[in-house]
Amino acid sequence: CHRVMERPLETPTISQAIQTCKDLLEGHRIVVAMGDRLALTGICLAPFIAPGLVGGATTEDEGLRLVQQLRPDLLLLTEDLETGYGIRLMQRVHEHGAGTRMLIFLSRETQEVVQEAMQAHADGVIFRSSMGSGRGDFIQALQTLSRGGVYYPEDVRQMVVSLHSDDRPQFVENLSEREKEVVSAVARGLTNGEIATAFQISTETVKSHVSNCMNKLAVRDRTQLAVSALLYGLIDPQAV
Repeated sequence: CHRVMERPLETPTISQAIQTCKDLLEGHRIVVAMGDRLALTGICLAPFIAPGLVGGATTEDEGLRLVQQLRPDLLLLTEDLETGYGIRLMQRVHEHGAGTRMLIFLSRETQEVVQEAMQAHADGVIFRSSMGSGRGDFIQALQTLSRGGVYYPEDVRQMVVSLHSDDRPQFVENLSEREKEVVSAVARGLTNGEIATAFQISTETVKSHVSNCMNKLAVRDRTQLAVSALLYGLIDPQAV
């Protein structure tokens, strides 16, 4: 007979990661939308998701209904759903003004899909292949989103293709160099206070820069500001 080597499923590193996620998600209401029922069940049962879970879905329409009814703080989803399309779900959630932050796990690692997800107002984009790789993408995403930033790790940023000048909207006014620096900091997830400290300026000045940038790019929030600046090539994706 063969002896089975026993290995603990929960190492100190995993325990610490679970506790970190619990702390970051404490008090958050979460909806999960995934087309793979096994993956949906697995993430819903995760000890850092379960306490805040208010709904789970496998279709686009069901996911939108849950978000509209439950007004979660966070939507975790994949682009592949049993019926519908996860990226379109994000766009619909954004259009309904739910105020829900959205983190999508992409199976397809192409420039087109990454750009599509960003334009659908994803607050965070992670490649599914990076999960379990030890890079800590999920924890870093939660940390960044909780601070009001957008999370696009390096492998995702490398897929960003700036829109050609003909495809860009006509800006009322171009961003100044200082404004580009501020927007880049916003894209990194820095708060106004952290940006003020980094540039040795007042928080009120930072607020003014952020507001001016939003007006110039015709966007309504910090996520759209960061995404637009990346897609339009106004800031360097490698510097974010």
